[in-house]
Formats: sequence, C-alpha cells, structure tokens
Amino acid sequence: MGEYCVAASAEEGEPALALTPPPARRRHAYGELDRCSTKQVFDNLHGNISLDPLAREFVDTEEFQRLRDLKQLGLTYLVYPGAVHTRFEHSLGVYWLAGEAMNNLQMYQGKELGIDRVDVQSVKLAGLLHDIGHGPFSHLFEHEFLPRVHPGSTWSHEHMSALLLDSIVDKHAIDIEPDYLKVVKEMIVASSEFSKTELVSSQGAREKRFLYDIVANGRNGIDVDKFDYIDRDCRACGLGSNFQHWRLLQGMRVMGDEICYPAKDYLSIHKLFTTRADLHRTVYTHAKVKAVELMLVDALVEANDYLGISLHAQDPEDFWKLDDTIVKSIETAPNDELKKAKEIIQRIRRRELYKFCNQYSVPKDKLENFKAITAQDIVCSQKSSKVLLKEEDVAVSNVKIDLTRGKDNPLESIKFFKDYGCDEKFPVIDDRVSHLLPAYNQDRIVRVYAKKPELVEAVSEAFENLQLRMYGEKTQVHDTPKKRIRVQY
Repeated sequence: MGEYCVAASAEEGEPALALTPPPARRRHAYGELDRCSTKQVFDNLHGNISLDPLAREFVDTEEFQRLRDLKQLGLTYLVYPGAVHTRFEHSLGVYWLAGEAMNNLQMYQGKELGIDRVDVQSVKLAGLLHDIGHGPFSHLFEHEFLPRVHPGSTWSHEHMSALLLDSIVDKHAIDIEPDYLKVVKEMIVASSEFSKTELVSSQGAREKRFLYDIVANGRNGIDVDKFDYIDRDCRACGLGSNFQHWRLLQGMRVMGDEICYPAKDYLSIHKLFTTRADLHRTVYTHAKVKAVELMLVDALVEANDYLGISLHAQDPEDFWKLDDTIVKSIETAPNDELKKAKEIIQRIRRRELYKFCNQYSVPKDKLENFKAITAQDIVCSQKSSKVLLKEEDVAVSNVKIDLTRGKDNPLESIKFFKDYGCDEKFPVIDDRVSHLLPAYNQDRIVRVYAKKPELVEAVSEAFENLQLRMYGEKTQVHDTPKKRIRVQY
C-alpha cells in the first residue's frame, strides 16, 4: 500500500485536511513536580517511590540500567545466598531517602534556610546517580583489582560517577543547566578522599553547605546512602537491624550550616556506625567472602592483558559496558589466552576455594604504625624446609573495620542540640552518655590463605612465625585446626 496523502484524497475544489502536528514535548522546569509525568516504582524496602520527569530521563538510559547487572555486595551472595540485590534498587532507595530528608528540612526550616525546588532536585539527583561509577563486583574493582594492575591507582567510583554523568547528559541530550549539573557532581564526590577540602561552587551552594552532607557526608559519615544500604543489606543477608533511620531523618536540624541532631538520639547515631561495622565484620569481610574475592581478583588480573579490563576504567563511554557479567564472558570465551583465568573461575564454581589458614587482630598499641602484610612477608617467615613456599602460593587479606573515621570516633564530628527551642549546638562526649561504649574505634585483621590445600600447614607455620617475629608472641586466637591441615586426596 502507498502512503496516505491528504492532498490527493480531498475532493476537487475542497480544501485539503491539515494534519494536526503532535503536541510539542513540554519542557519541565528544573525541580518541577508534575503528577502526569511522575512514575511509581515499588521498592521492597521503602514501598512506592515516585520518579520525577528529570530522574526518569536518567533512569531510562543504558548507563543507569547497567546498575541492574551490578550486585550491591559483589560476590557476597556466594556465602549469603539472599544477597543478590543490585546497585539499581539501592540507587532508587537513596533517591527516595534524599527526597525525604529534603522534605523534612523544607517543612520545618524551608523559609529560614531558603530551600527551593532547585535544592531539592539537586540532592535527589545526587542520591539517584551517586553509584553509577561503580565497577564490577562492588568495591573489589576499585580497591583490589585496579591497584594490582596499576600500583598506586587513585581511581575512585565517585569521580567516575561524575565523569559518567557528563557523558550521559551529552549523549542523551538531557536538559539540565551546567550550573545545576556541577552542583550534583560535587554532591556525589563530597565524601571521596580527594574531595575533603572545602567545596568550591556557586555562591548559592556555598551558602548551603549542609546540602552536601545529605547523600555523601564527608564531614561525619551520616548520610542517606548509609541509611539505605545498611537496612537493605541486613534484610538481604537475614541479619537483624535495630537502627531506625527515620528517627534521624525526622530529627535533623540545620544550625550554622551543618546538620545537627537531638542529643537524645546520640545512641541511635552510634548504632548506625556500629551496625555498619558489624556488617563489615560478619558479611562484607567474611573469611569465605574474602577467599572468593581474592580468587576473582587473580582471575581478572590474568585476563586483563587480553581483555583490557582496566583500560575501560579510563573512559566513561567504555566504562559503562563493564558489569558483573564479565565473569561469564571469561568463562565461556574460546581463547587460550584466558585459560588461567578460566581455571580460577572454575575453582570458584566448584567451591575449590583458597584455604583459610588463620587470622590475627593487630594489637592496639601497634595499630598506629601498622603496614599491610604481604605474601612476601609470610614466605620470608618460613623456617621449615619440608615445603618451600613461593609468593604465588599465598594470599593475604588485610581487613580494616572502623566507624567510618579510622581510629577516631565519628560522633566527635557531630553537633547536637538540647531541644527545638534551643539555638545552641554542642558536641557530646561518650563518657557522659555511657561507659559501655568502645574505647577504641578501629580493628585491623590480617588473614592468610593457602592457594593449594596441601600447603595449609606450611602457610600456617610461616604465619605463626611472622607473628612471633613482629610481636614476640602469637596473637591469633588459636592454632590452625587440624582438619584444615589434613590433606584430602
């Protein structure tokens, strides 16, 4: 059939019917709310989440949809089977919580602080997009893999998020003012190690420094990112959590351009940090989880020269193509160059993991000058000549668990107020609240693994010798159990 032509179909002498052009897409003002263009998404943690028009434009891009293929906890699901939630749902959750925080501040202090729809939209977008720069397998890519292939690497997912955000806006022609985009990027990188200096932005943003502490708080660590992942991770792993983020969202108050909290919520805030530390100890750095991560890093390093994995981290237009499915790509590739990487991944599939030998906690008086233990340190501590260990036979995991501020107490950086009728803010000292709170705020744990089962005894002995040489005594809790040493053929 031919194309329908209005002019040809008209009777001779009659005017042709004019086609009505489709209605022009209405441009939404930045931060404008429009129920007709709002989309409801159901989240199993927060319930219905309303995505505004601008947020939808970002969500409906391949770069953001990639987050569906990034598990929030990386390889943790191999130990906690329920931990299969993704960065996608976490990002939606942080977007919602950022909106709740801004709604509360606007309700009670909106006029006083000059909070407008631009501020609300900026904070919500920062919450939505704060994790788009994450690499495969959560923090493993950033903290374990890249430093192995590029020693001294300063790459961070926060800065990649900012670069990727620029790429998304240009590629998809998203209508957002450059000044607003700059503020969103600054909010995303606000807590990164390279952005702890005073933020430089527009005059309006400098007057509202507290906005930068809502999504990624570099000042004291209380932010809606933690609110979401702590509740979400506890739920996915079947762990209980008594932390109630809604108390802090409802109680927060801006005083002198920083967010303060009622003094009565001191222990609730402390619970936020201790729950996070418990998750690190029992989930994120679980001995078996770390064994799998050490193996996967070895596999990625083996595959890097052929696949150029690390090169993708340099260009946002290539980076978004990296996700957790890279394991399947390595596993099913026909290339002989990937043989070693495939063998390691096959061992993970068959649960033939690196054997955990033992661990020790660094003594408190040695923490200040502690240097990470390496495989070379273990090998050099070997005395027995029965088995000659090599560095490639040993894997070491140096675990740091703290309350977000290293050896310092993060609550010392938080200001409190007596009640809402009081305009004075003040710090609170632990001793004035409870004598049961910890006197120290950091743990360093050294774990050692044998890459082959038959080497467990030799590695364990060398590990004990290392402790004797460094501390004059064995600081591990107990000797390596005999069942780990026993070789099974």
